[in-house]
Amino acid sequence: MSKLVSTVFVTLDGVHQAPGGPQEDLSGGFVHGGWTHPFGDEDFGRFATEAFDRAGAFLLGRRTYDIFAAYWPGKTDPADPIASRLNALPKYVVSSTLHTPEWSGTTVIGGDLAKEVQALKERTDGELQVHGSGALVRSLIDLRLLDTLHLLTFPVVLGTGRRLFPDGTVPTRFRHTGGRVTGAGVSIQSYDLAGDPEYGSF
Repeated sequence: MSKLVSTVFVTLDGVHQAPGGPQEDLSGGFVHGGWTHPFGDEDFGRFATEAFDRAGAFLLGRRTYDIFAAYWPGKTDPADPIASRLNALPKYVVSSTLHTPEWSGTTVIGGDLAKEVQALKERTDGELQVHGSGALVRSLIDLRLLDTLHLLTFPVVLGTGRRLFPDGTVPTRFRHTGGRVTGAGVSIQSYDLAGDPEYGSF
């Protein structure tokens, strides 16, 4: 059985919207798209390559899928470690409105998310990876299906935008399993899901 692994980019104030470019996601009047770009050094690239090397399939939310599908199919260099895997490996998108995806290798899943994702984990060799897809990540955490969260925190505060964990998120405890900081100051930390929070008093 594969591990279900999520990689999410966030700012210091928890924003995860439109990390890749100014036009990536303008919803809500967001004007800060592309905030990860100044921090894309060799350390960051090395992490990305290592992560995609472990991929066996991808599970994406509809918004992230649309962003990826508009960009990655046009990247055809076989030496590109990210494009080559995204274009060649199976992709599963959670959607009730997408019926005829054009990106090769895409399957739309819907209905019982827990049942569908558990079946994907059982038949995938390598990691079943979620990139971005904040709403989907929260659902997977709520269902206790996520195994590992790679949280990349960038040294910038934006003040507006969608937060990864807004008010109302199901309380959840994680166990830290490792981390590093890139030369540009991006904190890359890995956490395994560990159940419900524990409480006490000092």
